[in-house]
Amino acid sequence: MLGGKKILLGVCGSIAAYKSALLVRLLVKAGAQVKVVMTSAAVEFITPLTLSTLSKNPVFIEFHEGSGSLWNNHVELGLWADLMVIAPASANTLAKCSMGLCDNLLSAVYLSARCPVYWAPAMDLDMYQHPATLENIRRLNSYQNHIIQAQHGELASGLIGTGRMAEPEDILNALSDHFCSNEVLKEKQVLVTAGPTFEVIDPVRFIGNHSSGKMGYALAHELASMGAHVTLISGPGNQTVSHPNINEIKVQEAQEMYTEASQVFDTCDIAIFAAAVADYTPVEKSDKKIKKADGNLSLVLERTKDIAKKLGQRKRQGQITVGFALETNDEEANANKKLTSKNLDFIVLNSLNDQGAGFAHDTNKITIIDKDNNFTKFELKTKKEVAHDIAQHILKYL
Repeated sequence: MLGGKKILLGVCGSIAAYKSALLVRLLVKAGAQVKVVMTSAAVEFITPLTLSTLSKNPVFIEFHEGSGSLWNNHVELGLWADLMVIAPASANTLAKCSMGLCDNLLSAVYLSARCPVYWAPAMDLDMYQHPATLENIRRLNSYQNHIIQAQHGELASGLIGTGRMAEPEDILNALSDHFCSNEVLKEKQVLVTAGPTFEVIDPVRFIGNHSSGKMGYALAHELASMGAHVTLISGPGNQTVSHPNINEIKVQEAQEMYTEASQVFDTCDIAIFAAAVADYTPVEKSDKKIKKADGNLSLVLERTKDIAKKLGQRKRQGQITVGFALETNDEEANANKKLTSKNLDFIVLNSLNDQGAGFAHDTNKITIIDKDNNFTKFELKTKKEVAHDIAQHILKYL
């Protein structure tokens, strides 16, 4: 269940920090990507080199590294993760984060995280049972954080009681169960198209657009994290796949994308047409570079296949299809036309008139219009968050 998941591990100052090494090893072995953030106190108990070696990623401790020229961005770390777990979680860090105090990198990352957060407390029994600690845990629970209860046993003080950090195997199981419970699309087959198409003119020139593929890839990862088996058909771009449930097929031209999508469509449960497919392609494609000459050059273009429309004509009962409309004028009217002509369940409208929306941005601002003419408007969000909103809308149709 952890394959491809991005796990951010926070390590606090506690003798239990030695267990963090095993936890990192177990997470990596389970297929997770792991990044570690340590407090300065944690360095007294386990070396960053150990956790860096096991996680295969740099360990983050301070906002600045070296002479201060390298800035560790707490916001980027918080947005990167699918789940954050603090293990061991000291009484000090529990208290600071429950109150929103922020005086180190770990607490700043926690306040920036938009993913589920798990805490594995580790402290002496009297500290663990102190009313202040119990109130801090209650407050974290009220933030929808999850507490992996400390265990009973011998403590560093020599006392016997509750306060031992849960064993790494138990923490691993808790994180696995979290993702298992969220796999509501398990066994569902999903088709996602993404990115632009490049229509060849000659070996060095093409007709294309500015689509980066970020939205389609975000959707593919969101649906894969919900248990779906995703076929992602993508045009040219720099986006990468990091989830084992995604089968990526790279194409270049519209005809290639149609051919690949057509082979998958009839067996998929959900199809999302997020690609910015070129509407026209050259009738003649030169196999040699067209040399510059005096006068103008004319290209004869022909229509490409409308992939969503063509496949929408084959749509079977119970199959869910979703389209995208990027508009510059008459946005809602144009989106409604596409919704009907392509036989979609709903269409995702975004406008180039909205700042931060459209091609190449990390953010998007959308309106979802469904076949019953219901409009759901969303504020500007990251594309990862937009993908979550679209996925939740899809669940309404299942």
